[in-house]
Amino acid sequence: MRNYILILYCIFLHNISPNYAFQKESNLKILTWNIQDLGRTKNENEIEFIANILKDYDFIAIQEIVAKDPAGAKAVTRIVDKLNRLGSKWDYSISNPTKSSSSKIKERYAYLWKTAKIRLKKEAILDTSLASLIEREPYIGMFELKNGTMFYAVNMHARTYNKHPEMEISKFKNYPKRLKSNNIIILGDFNLNEKHNVWNPLYKMGFKSAITGIKTSMKRKCNKGKYMHKTVDNIFYNTKEAEKINSGIIDFIKNCGNLLNARLISDHVPVYLEIKFN
Repeated sequence: MRNYILILYCIFLHNISPNYAFQKESNLKILTWNIQDLGRTKNENEIEFIANILKDYDFIAIQEIVAKDPAGAKAVTRIVDKLNRLGSKWDYSISNPTKSSSSKIKERYAYLWKTAKIRLKKEAILDTSLASLIEREPYIGMFELKNGTMFYAVNMHARTYNKHPEMEISKFKNYPKRLKSNNIIILGDFNLNEKHNVWNPLYKMGFKSAITGIKTSMKRKCNKGKYMHKTVDNIFYNTKEAEKINSGIIDFIKNCGNLLNARLISDHVPVYLEIKFN
C-alpha cells in the first residue's frame, strides 16, 4: 500500500486548488498539521510527500511527534533535510517530550520556518507552568520577521474530545497578559471546534479562527462518499495585529479510493492561514 504514496501526491498536485497557490511573498504563510505518529513509521516516500506539502509555506507547526524514542525528532530532521533540497533554506525547533502522566500520550512538537523570512527570537519552550493542568503542555516560541515584526506561536495538541479539552483551552485567555503581547498565533489540534464558547474570551480580545466549520480529521472508512470526520484543527490570530488574506485546508485525500493510503501519512489534513501583519 505504501508504494502508492507518490501516486497519491501526484493526484494531489493535479487537483490542487488555485486557492493554495499564494502569490504575495510579503505575506506570512502559516500551516499547522497533526502528523499522526510521526516517527519511525514514516518511510522515505511518506517523508517526501510531507515535505512537498510543506514547502510552499513559511512557518509550520507540527503535532503528534513520537516522544518515546529519538525516531520522532529524527523524522522532523528528515523532513527538514528534504525541504532544504527543494529550493529554500529552513530551520527548526523540536520540543522536549511533554510532561504527560502516561507514555502513551507523551509527544513532541516542532516549528519549522524559512530562514529568508523568519528567525527564532527567543528559544521555544514547553509551557511548564501548565504541565499539571494540561496533558500535553503547549510549546511556545517567539519569532521575528525580517521586517522586525515579532510574534509568539503557541503550538498545542489538546486532550481527546471525551476528556473535555475545553478545560485546557480555557487557559489560553491568559496568554496575552502572560506574554505581554496580542500578536499571538495559537495553532494545533484542539479536539474541539472553533464554535465552542471556551474561545469567547479570546474572541473578545480580537482573536479569530482561520477556518470555520471545516472538518480536518479523517474517518477510518468512507460513509456515503464522505471521508472527513471532525472539526478539530485550526489557527487563531489576532485581527488587531494581522489581516487574513487566505485560509483553508489541504485535502490530499480527494476521494474515498485514496483514504487508506492517505491515512498512512496522517489522520488529519493540514490547515493553512496566510496573513499580513498590520
